[in-house]
Amino acid sequence: MRLSREVKTGILAIGAILLFIFGYSYLKGTNLLEKNRTFFVKYENVEGLAKGAPVTINGLKVGKIQSIDFGEERGKLVVEFTVERDFDFSKNSIVRIYSTGLIGGKALGIFPIYDDSGIAESGDFLSGEVQPGMLDEFSKTLAPLEQKLEATLGVVDSLLISFVDIIDEDTRTDLKNAISNLSVATKNFGSLTGKADQLLGRNGEKLDRTFTNLDNTAANFAKLSDSLARIELGPMVQNLEDATAGLKQVVDRVNSNEGSVGKLLNDDQVYENLEGATKQLEELLQDLKLNPKRYVHFSVFGKRDKGYEPPADPEK
Repeated sequence: MRLSREVKTGILAIGAILLFIFGYSYLKGTNLLEKNRTFFVKYENVEGLAKGAPVTINGLKVGKIQSIDFGEERGKLVVEFTVERDFDFSKNSIVRIYSTGLIGGKALGIFPIYDDSGIAESGDFLSGEVQPGMLDEFSKTLAPLEQKLEATLGVVDSLLISFVDIIDEDTRTDLKNAISNLSVATKNFGSLTGKADQLLGRNGEKLDRTFTNLDNTAANFAKLSDSLARIELGPMVQNLEDATAGLKQVVDRVNSNEGSVGKLLNDDQVYENLEGATKQLEELLQDLKLNPKRYVHFSVFGKRDKGYEPPADPEK
């Protein structure tokens, strides 16, 4: 049986439409030839989850999100997603929103639970959770630091206010004067350093000779030290001890009234006799001075001696 042109045109049109629908669905990630299961989950906040985001189990993509819309409850969001793989899990399994990376988007992760609650069937509502992202964790970590930073900034602000109160006009003037004086002192120190350099430059040869003399002195001192080190101190110390012992014996004999020196220093009678003899000698010399003729007789004509006249008291 031959088909008319109109029938052929209709068949081609229907085929084109079916091919277009199949291609469009395939490009959207839906394979019409596979049997998919559809599940639902409710959230207070989807955290930026978008339609078409992947659905994973243990990191493996098993489906995608079909739609996100408001539910019957006020503020609740219902997420519809499909699971393409033939993987069974219970109705108590958790569907968690998580971040795929630091700058990546959001995805749904099915954390399967195996219990006696029964296998999840297409059309069931599952329990949903939201896993904190890396930025959320970072924000929680920075929250205490932020509080401490705010407290520190408050203390710094108070210190600055107190500092401004302390640094009045007079204090600022004093600080300026101190800085000026410090600048002058720095310049003077620079001038002094320059003069010291000039002095060292002019007296460089003298300093060299001085250091040379110091080196020679150190060398001579080293030779002297070597000479002293070679001296035999044992016999010298023994001789010094013997001399000290002899001197001690002499001093002991002097203190023991033995000998002339000991009696002279310790015997009062000897001292008195010596004092009396000294006094008599002094009187004799005084009399010799006053009456020399009594002791020396010299006369050309033989003049007769007048006789002895007692001398006057020398103390008068």
